[in-house]
Amino acid sequence: MINRTLYITKCNGMSSILFEISGQTAFITLNRPDKLNSFNREMSLLLQEKLALCSTSPEVRCVYITGAGKGFSAGQDLAEVTDPAGPGMEKILSEQYNPIIHAIRELPKPVVAAVNGVAAGAGANMALCCDVVIASDAASFIQAFSKIGLIPDSGGTYTLPRLIGWQKASGIMMLGDKIPAAEAERIGMIYKVIPQQDFSEESKKIAATLAQLPTKALGYIKQVLNQSAANTLDEQLALEDRIQRQAAATSDFTEGVQAFLEKRLPVFRGE
Repeated sequence: MINRTLYITKCNGMSSILFEISGQTAFITLNRPDKLNSFNREMSLLLQEKLALCSTSPEVRCVYITGAGKGFSAGQDLAEVTDPAGPGMEKILSEQYNPIIHAIRELPKPVVAAVNGVAAGAGANMALCCDVVIASDAASFIQAFSKIGLIPDSGGTYTLPRLIGWQKASGIMMLGDKIPAAEAERIGMIYKVIPQQDFSEESKKIAATLAQLPTKALGYIKQVLNQSAANTLDEQLALEDRIQRQAAATSDFTEGVQAFLEKRLPVFRGE
């Protein structure tokens, strides 16, 4: 087990992860703007901590992740990799990034990545594993690994081919192309592009909408999508049958049907 208390510290009085719950949405801001929000061990473990809190808190029905300053995240802080006192590659993936990817995919609530600027390396793949990826028109995505002799990590080799196809993913990963937000939307890498001047307001509206939808149903959608890539058609049909019965047993399903019959807007409680 990792002793998180050894690493969760403050830099110059400011946390590397900002966290706030408002309107049933948890707002997580990657906060190392002078380093383009590149990840070090402290930041990785803090993000794990906040995602765990979001998973269990009844106050949270949607999670919104963005970056402070001009970028979303430039990925791993390479100064930490080369530091003899640092965690080393044998720990960076297993203890820092892999738990984050698992936490995002297993969190039973929607996770929005609001990509406000460059998302590179592990920062790009962390964004792409979220449920709804929104980017400003000033954002870009870079699989920067091959440029320094590494392979894509943080689930990139799993997620990207499933989003855009094998050939596109292979070329982007090997060549390290910079993919502008508009191109990322065109090829199906992300959900939507929003003009920079409207980005904060409009992306938060999407999170607010998700926070008011039937939370358990959204979590079930996530669960069946997670398993769809490995299942046969028959296995997926059986899974849909089982999960649909669970969804139909929720209070929000009852409210949704009643609201439809009464020709009014439903009031979902996430139950």
